[in-house]
Amino acid sequence: MTTDVLDLEGRSVLVTGAGQGVGRQVALDAAAHGARVAVNDFHLSRARATADEIVALGGNARAYACDVTDFDAVRSMVESAASDLGSIDVLVNNAGNAGPSIESLDAPLPFWETAPEQWEPWIRTNFYGVLHASRAVLPDMVKSEHGRIISVISDAGRVGEPHLAVYGGAKAGVAGFSRGLAKAVGRFNITVNCVSLSAIMTPAVADALSNPEFAQRALRAYPIRRFGQPADPSRLILFLASAAGEWITGQTYPVNGGYAISS
Repeated sequence: MTTDVLDLEGRSVLVTGAGQGVGRQVALDAAAHGARVAVNDFHLSRARATADEIVALGGNARAYACDVTDFDAVRSMVESAASDLGSIDVLVNNAGNAGPSIESLDAPLPFWETAPEQWEPWIRTNFYGVLHASRAVLPDMVKSEHGRIISVISDAGRVGEPHLAVYGGAKAGVAGFSRGLAKAVGRFNITVNCVSLSAIMTPAVADALSNPEFAQRALRAYPIRRFGQPADPSRLILFLASAAGEWITGQTYPVNGGYAISS
């Protein structure tokens, strides 16, 4: 008899930014392993599309529209999800970039030519969004003495990228926050980890790499000669969410095709 080491049966999983890309894949994979999934996206239509896909495959999912930069809205979403699906056992902080309006932002400028109002979307979505969702789910996790918090960060926060200094700073902040939080909540059997990504073929990245010449140059930085697919980080996230990862906390795991090598 085989046992699914990644079994999430009976668990409720909240995935932010799950209307597309990595978040969508995480939601699908969690449901495939038995989880009840709260699918969040800024755009309700995207969240519903992912939730409907899960239900069509025989899973259990609900869609919730919410801007993670708004703490009251996040708290209300978590309360609704807990009422619909049960208290959140696993939080995957996946919402990122500059929120839903990244297309409207100016082309990258040197940091010294930018203004604070241009930094704000990156910091609020990537850093405060993680704080908001984590704060909203933790009281019930502490009460039940079980939980998993997994945040998706970027190699821009690990090794630095010249045109993504503020974004990288926000992602690095999440890693530092997660290490401190892991030490604070470990005694309640709650683990806190990060998964760090390089170029994953999400809609935004695919658009940026649509120029074949540029894509070929970028690929030279990857020892494994392909860009990532959403399934690549999703598998590790699923591992950390399951019982298989119960003795792992305070860590950052790169899923990057060798773009940046860790010691």
